[in-house]
Amino acid sequence: MRHALLAFFISFALLASPAGAHEFSLAVYNVENLFDIDGTSNYGEYVPTEYSPAHLAMKVKNIALVLSKTAPPEGPDIIVFNEIEIDHSPESSVENLDAWLESVRGKTVDSLLSQKPIPPEIAGLPPEAWLLKACEEAGLKGYHVASATEKPGEYESGRPRTVRNLIFSRFPILFAKSHPTHDARDILEVRLDIDGQPLTVFANHWKSGASDPRSEVVRIANAATLRTRIDSLLREDPLADIVLAGDFNSHYNQNQRYPELKKTGILDVLRSQGNETALPAGKRDLYNLWFELPLRDRGSDIYRQEWGTLMHLMLTPGLYDNKALQYVDNSFCVLRVPSLNTDIFGRPQRWFRGARPGGFSDHFPILAKFRIADPKAKDAWIALKNPSTTATGPGEPVLQMSASELFKNAIDPSKESDHADFRDASYYGRIFLIHAPASVDKKGKISVKVNGLDYDVYAHDKKVLKRLRELAETTQELSFYGALGTYKGRWQFVLHGNEWIATKPSSLHRKSRPFQNFARL
Repeated sequence: MRHALLAFFISFALLASPAGAHEFSLAVYNVENLFDIDGTSNYGEYVPTEYSPAHLAMKVKNIALVLSKTAPPEGPDIIVFNEIEIDHSPESSVENLDAWLESVRGKTVDSLLSQKPIPPEIAGLPPEAWLLKACEEAGLKGYHVASATEKPGEYESGRPRTVRNLIFSRFPILFAKSHPTHDARDILEVRLDIDGQPLTVFANHWKSGASDPRSEVVRIANAATLRTRIDSLLREDPLADIVLAGDFNSHYNQNQRYPELKKTGILDVLRSQGNETALPAGKRDLYNLWFELPLRDRGSDIYRQEWGTLMHLMLTPGLYDNKALQYVDNSFCVLRVPSLNTDIFGRPQRWFRGARPGGFSDHFPILAKFRIADPKAKDAWIALKNPSTTATGPGEPVLQMSASELFKNAIDPSKESDHADFRDASYYGRIFLIHAPASVDKKGKISVKVNGLDYDVYAHDKKVLKRLRELAETTQELSFYGALGTYKGRWQFVLHGNEWIATKPSSLHRKSRPFQNFARL
């Protein structure tokens, strides 16, 4: 693991660079399922018993808090959101969000959502109303809203439609349209008026499953939808100012990361690439801003202890010329805020909706700055400092978190109170060193008992899972490092490799009796 990825940081440019008179910023944030509280959802767990008004209040306030950590403190001027619930109670929605905000001025999110019972006109409000209100309380004001127009239903595969894309903009919205795409969220296109200059922004959320060849077929179709629309715009104006944003469920180096994928949506169809100098030269028409960062800093999400780059910002050549709008060179960054939206390992502090909720999202936001071009500039193109000239990703695409880094801060329950309950947001995602009685049920599910409470034990690797099952059956005890989480409402420890299984009891377990006949791996 590269230590810089574990270090807590916010880009210096993000924190310390004062915005110029014509500068503005654009952020992209997958907020990990922001739902309303009407009690109706295609996600079974998002019902009043699992997602209360207090959950909603905390979640929107936490989202706004993260976004307020940009400079200046009033937050990004444009925000692309992913995973906003499709409204299931449109009869109680509000058409004029500005008027609604004015009607509740002087009241807080907490006061509105602590009423008992919650009035129907409050319960049915869409998530964006609460998000606007929380942003306003955090000092992020003046947003117009554009939303994908998806309705409840099913995708082609039969999966339920649950979430959509959303855009907040302080600039007037001239045009907004949803583009349906195969088996994934509608792509939202908006055209904004930036002081008289048009900027087109596409909000994307492609099909999940980045490493899965079957889901890549769907992402290829998603890419084709977007590419067709971009081609149409660039035929009209090759220097149109266009930003592609969102969760593409693909990595910037998708083909290097997964060589078994012979064709990828993001690279082969959309034609995202990393040669920044190719845009002014007219050789390419998209540049992926991930290539601006050193390899060690490329990461906005983590899956099975591997850093990923599912969130993206891509730009067309028009944002590199000295006309209309332009990108602020080297302003791209990942919004990781120490002790706020990161855990002790520097990973995203994801949202936890349990009895004691907390956290933020399983994705870090990403952000870039833009400005109106200097009309007196003599050169046709902006001067680039240290431009990337590598069109594809690196030969070693996966940055992993080392087991040693994870294990050194592991929590040992034997050093805690015998009655300690770890089932809350402060422990969610933390690594534990477990030495506990274990059992295997008739279906092969493994569980351990910690402080009198049952926790499932799981590993994505089938060989690791098989080994755990064998050890549990032969010794009735297990010793391992595990990441605490939940799955379908059940608490579990997840092991991310063979090295997560301890070969002998640790001396840390001073309360536990010695292991007997524990097999070595």
